[in-house]
Amino acid sequence: MSVAVDNTFKNSLAETLTETEKAFQLSFVSMSEAIVVAIQMVSFVVIIIIMAVLANTMAMTARERIGEYAVFKTLGFSGWHIGALIFGESLCIAMMGCAIGILLTFPIARLFGGTMEAYFPVFHVATKTIYLDIGASLLVGVVAAIIPTWRAISVRIADGLRRIG
Repeated sequence: MSVAVDNTFKNSLAETLTETEKAFQLSFVSMSEAIVVAIQMVSFVVIIIIMAVLANTMAMTARERIGEYAVFKTLGFSGWHIGALIFGESLCIAMMGCAIGILLTFPIARLFGGTMEAYFPVFHVATKTIYLDIGASLLVGVVAAIIPTWRAISVRIADGLRRIG
């Protein structure tokens, strides 16, 4: 039937291409690669913003604890110990956010897949996405802790103790 319709209008000003609704929707999805690229770009921007927020949080935390770090240095803790504390806190915050994000990913993806079923007949979260999420969280945690760690390690004991009170 569809071939007959296409043959009727062949070599005319209004040629037709008859296809099923499902085939049309799949071709629509394949043409929407620009949307996927835009979503990826927005995702990278969001990751950078999250990194800035976590870096700000860690900078404020380290600034408030300069006196405590000076006391640690007085008690004999090395720069490595203080750095490990700051990196551990940063990674803990980043990984808690990662865990919450991963736990919320599946119900939201299921809801989105059910809602957009006509346009995205197959919508699932790949395992690679979860690994990328974990990797991005580790990267954010490490990068956010670099400057606060450097500042805490480089402060002199006398300067750090002067900030108490």
